[in-house]
Amino acid sequence: MLRWNSLVSLGDSFTEGMDDPGPGDTYVGWADRLAEMIAARAPEFRYANFAIRGKMLQEIVDEQVPLAISLKPDLVTFCGGGNDIMVPNSDPDALAEVYEVAVADLRAAGCDVVIFTGFDTRSTPLLRSLRGKIAIYNSHLWAIAERYHCRMVDLWSMHVLHDRRAWSEDRLHLSPEGHQRVALKAYEVLGLSDDHSWNEPWPALEQTDWVTQRKADLKWAREHVVPWIGRQLRGESMGDGLAPKRPELLPIARCTEENF
Repeated sequence: MLRWNSLVSLGDSFTEGMDDPGPGDTYVGWADRLAEMIAARAPEFRYANFAIRGKMLQEIVDEQVPLAISLKPDLVTFCGGGNDIMVPNSDPDALAEVYEVAVADLRAAGCDVVIFTGFDTRSTPLLRSLRGKIAIYNSHLWAIAERYHCRMVDLWSMHVLHDRRAWSEDRLHLSPEGHQRVALKAYEVLGLSDDHSWNEPWPALEQTDWVTQRKADLKWAREHVVPWIGRQLRGESMGDGLAPKRPELLPIARCTEENF
């Protein structure tokens, strides 16, 4: 029998599902995809997703963790801190302390917890300068996973995500195929598969010349990085005023009917 009958996913845009479009203005994302795969084995499986784009770690801990605990799910996926890491002078050591308190609370409530490392940004211009902070944060997350017996989805080591087809145009959010790869990896981490399908090689892709790539990098910085910096300076978030897309534990069939 399946070990888990319910899942609550917590986090920011990564877990909300940007940029994996669903019907209307909704997003699908790896968490929805994972829930559907689990539900295929257990039709009564229930799922909620509190993740909202732009959320900082402390907001996730303050706003989403208590709601998750109140629902008493068997399983929680918890990912946060990526938006904080991008802020200049942010402290990965301090972030890890906040993260650990939340994990301790979730585990004390009886939830199994899946956590995620940060991505390796070595292939992304401008963001590759964050690798050191991300690596420090990841080291803390591995230690937290060990102390509290959490399962870990190691995004850093998923070299398949270094392909640009794993990312949307903004290079900050996964493409639909990228989300599917993460869902398959999480499914494997839960012990529900061992086929390594998340790591299937990408089809061959024609390489662009240096000049074309640099023009694309400049266009990306102008259209996506500069607006993000502006929102940070103004204290704004893409998630301001948004509500969670799945605030209740519902069977996947009902979630699918209402949201897909």
